[in-house]
Amino acid sequence: MLKAFKEYWFVFKDTSISYFKNKEAEHGEPIEKLNLRGCEIVPDVSVSGKKYGIKLLIPVADGMNEVHLRCDNENQYARWMAACALASKGKTMADSSYRLEVHNILSFLKMKSRAAAPQAVSDPESMDMKPECFVSPRYAKKYKSKQLTARILEAHQNISHLSLMETKLRFVQVWQSLPEFGLTYHIVRFKGSKKDDLLGISYNRLIRIDTATGDPITTWRFSNMKQWNVNWEIRQVAIEFDQNVSIAFTCLSTDCKVVHEYIGGYIFLSTRAKDQNETLDEDLFHKLTGGWE
Repeated sequence: MLKAFKEYWFVFKDTSISYFKNKEAEHGEPIEKLNLRGCEIVPDVSVSGKKYGIKLLIPVADGMNEVHLRCDNENQYARWMAACALASKGKTMADSSYRLEVHNILSFLKMKSRAAAPQAVSDPESMDMKPECFVSPRYAKKYKSKQLTARILEAHQNISHLSLMETKLRFVQVWQSLPEFGLTYHIVRFKGSKKDDLLGISYNRLIRIDTATGDPITTWRFSNMKQWNVNWEIRQVAIEFDQNVSIAFTCLSTDCKVVHEYIGGYIFLSTRAKDQNETLDEDLFHKLTGGWE
């Protein structure tokens, strides 16, 4: 179901999702077909609240489309989450890892369910808690204290049975699953803009971020990049993407050499196979990350 959680009939085939008004319309044209290859998968789950959601960040020509799915139960969620994760890597449910992925997701949900069973979440109104001490200022402004307190108590309940080491490991795993994980930030001025923006650079994308709100404005995937050039004299980076999308920005908080090296380095890493015995192509690495001498 899409963002407003209106009910549709979904068909998952290969690495794409198609959705229809109802089951009877399945053999006609879909309302929309979503290609999940290269997308990002973000779980949105609350076992105690019986909420099984999946957020998909799907790359398009001018950034990312955000799609929300809501599953009926944990079994459906595990199957769809596993299928989406594989599709994002260009694999289908026929892959040998699909069953194992479903099993691992169900095991994780059952563990959270057992953790929530012994006690109910405390009444937020009876707790003397300052939720703003546990969240970023952006979320403290966005949500009411009562809402934040309830979410914090629920999160604590899900890990209260774990040891200190297991809790730290869980924190790292959740941190690594966040869409912002691995981002480096640079202040830039986009061509044609009168104000500064943040540029977030990740291993697979660039993100233009509003400095005032911290909200992402546009995302560009490296997989859609055709070429990039750097004007060293004016510290400007120009990038061309598929479907005639072009951007240019001037680096303000850092040398454009750093941004150039990040982009070239991540693209170089994407060409590497998982086989650790692969010979390092030094010429390609220097070609992608050098050029300012």
